[in-house]
Amino acid sequence: MSPIFSHFREMQNSSLHVVKPVFCINLSHNLSRQCSFSSNSEDIQRMKKPRHKWALYDERATNIEPNKTSVILFPGQGSHFVGMGRDLIKLPKIKQMFQCANEILRTDILRTCLEGPASKLSKTIHCQPATFIISLAALAKLREENDELIRNCVATAGFSLGEISALVFSGALTYEEGLHIIRVRAEAMQKACDEKAGSMITVFVNPGSPIKLLISAAINHCNVHYKMQNPCCEVANYLYPDCKVISGNKEAIDFIEDHAVQFGIRRTKRLQVNGAFHTPLMFSAWRTLKNSMRRMGDFREPSIPVVSAVDMLPYRNTSNIKRKLAIQIVRPVKWEQTLYALYDRPPDVPFPRTIEPGPGRQLGAMLRMVSRGAFASYSAVDV
Repeated sequence: MSPIFSHFREMQNSSLHVVKPVFCINLSHNLSRQCSFSSNSEDIQRMKKPRHKWALYDERATNIEPNKTSVILFPGQGSHFVGMGRDLIKLPKIKQMFQCANEILRTDILRTCLEGPASKLSKTIHCQPATFIISLAALAKLREENDELIRNCVATAGFSLGEISALVFSGALTYEEGLHIIRVRAEAMQKACDEKAGSMITVFVNPGSPIKLLISAAINHCNVHYKMQNPCCEVANYLYPDCKVISGNKEAIDFIEDHAVQFGIRRTKRLQVNGAFHTPLMFSAWRTLKNSMRRMGDFREPSIPVVSAVDMLPYRNTSNIKRKLAIQIVRPVKWEQTLYALYDRPPDVPFPRTIEPGPGRQLGAMLRMVSRGAFASYSAVDV
């Protein structure tokens, strides 16, 4: 039995099962234009004490039957599409969210979401904050349509940047703090890509495919043919049992694409990115984000478990949140393992309902490959 499920059981058996994440927006917040983000104490206080506040959870949930509970999974980069948000902006609170984001990001992010072009929206500096905002806006829509799914949420997780969305949902971060972190993260990752270009490729494997040998061969190829020092080639995403994403130097990924069949790979799909995300090639981005969060002061303890795809354990306190949010940039996303941690349970215990708010349904597709039982209760919020 997973430690996450044990935690759920304790919560369900307790009359003090309190789940009250708070989602806040502050329309007056406007950060310094002098650099990526100001460390001015007044700016930080505005992020921590937003004027406009509303709770996603308003009530205590006690002794919930497992099949009445929910798990919310937040998508990451790559799920975006031009036109997302069109179904959401009818709600006044969602318009406020975009107005707040425009002030902090200093760009009309809603227009980029609705009109594109795709080449602009696909850039890291745009698609990361856009996905973050749309995901939380989708929750606002869900709250209007079926508040029970939010009040009965027992855990949440996010794919890569989706973890920041999950932490905002849990009340550990305010909306402004989440935008702050997303913007610094996106700019730092884009800069790291410009400094050290890389590439990524999805590999669909057969049982027993020697991925480690393929990666070792790619690294050796870079050493021998390109005289590269410390070439990078690693598994960046564990998606589901037969699918991984490998990330690294372009030369290494070229080798994998050309020699995959020799190592038992069924097929490959090159990702349209110019960076090696979730590898040591993102080291400069890790350092930038770590230093930025250090100036932000204390966060709050999540009101519900937010399971990290770095180590499959819930986020805890301020130092734990800051450390794992930064280090995930250079560590693989262990999504398959995170799903096992969330959904592992005795055969007689029903699965919770699973909600994917935000663009795309990629997390649902992965859940289906990991647990058909859990997927049977999956739904997405249209955006």
